[in-house]
Parts: sequence; structure tokens; C-alpha cells
Amino acid sequence: MAEICLTGKTVLITGASAGIGWATALAFAARNANIVVTARREERLRELCDKIKASRIKAIYYAGDAAEETTAKSCVDLAVKEFGKLDILINNAGAGNYKNLVDTSAEEYDALMDSNMKSSFLFTRHAAPSMIAQKSGEILFISSVAGLQGYAGEAVYCASKFAQIGFAQALDGELRKHGVKVGTICPGGVKTEFALGKGRTEESVRASYMMEPAEVAEAIVFACMQPPNARILQLTVRHMGEPGR
Repeated sequence: MAEICLTGKTVLITGASAGIGWATALAFAARNANIVVTARREERLRELCDKIKASRIKAIYYAGDAAEETTAKSCVDLAVKEFGKLDILINNAGAGNYKNLVDTSAEEYDALMDSNMKSSFLFTRHAAPSMIAQKSGEILFISSVAGLQGYAGEAVYCASKFAQIGFAQALDGELRKHGVKVGTICPGGVKTEFALGKGRTEESVRASYMMEPAEVAEAIVFACMQPPNARILQLTVRHMGEPGR
């Protein structure tokens, strides 16, 4: 059975100013999808949209904090107003903070949960009604292998990523009857600015075996190209440098 064609599909990607989000926008654009991107850094979003539009693909952006409800609602409204519908939501916005529990403040806990989980809730909450009405759509959460297994020194980060997976699993049962697919992508280490200064350094990232953002982006696109009667609930993507067993 043939893969789904993404030409003309409208894709909303959060956290698109760098890393996986940036690469995912380019990967969908390469399949002729309409692109809507959001993040806090407007100049980066403008650069990304200009790059996409240079290939004669439609791309728009909305700058804002993904953990604020006004941002989520405005992005969904913009997608529907500009392109008539929203087909795919990629909940990619997130942050990392690799600290032992006793070194983690309540403020850091709130910030990490807002960035990783609250943003996922808000964008999904505002995208779902449109998808339910059109009886189709796909919602993907970019979680992590840290959402599948706990790691020392990453307790709060793991909690936020486990939360995304539980949220997605529940929504799969809730939204599938409306023709909406829900799933999670769980990458291992990726070479991005993610968590720099909060447990990672530029040197450690460069010297690592971690994946390039574009490699993860291809897995995200793959999940969205499944036939209508097939869905990917959870996909783990890891690099080839993992220790042997």
C-alpha cells in the first residue's frame, strides 16, 4: 500500500527555531506540505520561513512562548485561516535540565514541566477540535528515550517526558474514533543546542555519536506518511554509537 502524500497538508511545528523542529519543518517542506512554525525567537522563524519559501513552498510563523495558551490558540487559528485546515501537529517544543534532585529548585521544575508538558497539552487542546470536525489529523509528541526509562540526574526531565507518553497513550484512545492519529517519537541523543549549559557542552555534543536533527526529522515524517488505517503509536530512534549488549 502506498504511503500518504504530504503535498498540500498543513503542518504545525512547535519549537521550530532550531534543532529537531527546524529540521522537521524543512523535511515536511521537501514533501510539499504547508508549514506553520512557532518558537520564541522571531528572527530565527523568519529565517526558516524565508528558506522554505525560496523553494516556493508556503510557510508562515507565529512567535511566542509555547507554554502560553494565547500562543497555542493563535497558532492553530493562523493555520486554519491561512490554509483552511490543520492536518498535522508536531509537539516538539521542549527543554532539558540535567541535575540531581537535591540541586533542582521548584522554579526549575515548573519551567521544565511548562516547556515540555504544558505546551504539549495547550497545542493539542486547541488543535483537537479542528481535527475532530474534519474527522482526520495526526498529533505527534517528540518525547525521548528518557520518557521510556529513568536516568540518574534527569529525574524531572524524565518525569516530563513520561508525562508526554502517558498523555499521548490516553489521547490515542480518545481521538482515534474521530479519525485522529496520536503517537510519540522517542529519540536518543541529538546534536542540538538542547540542554547546553544545563548538563551539556558544545564540545561534548560535537564529539558524541549523537544523531543529527535531520535524521530524527525523517523518522517524524515517516510516522506521518502511514496509510489511513495504520498508525505509529511509539517510535524509538537511537544512534549507532550505543554500547553493545
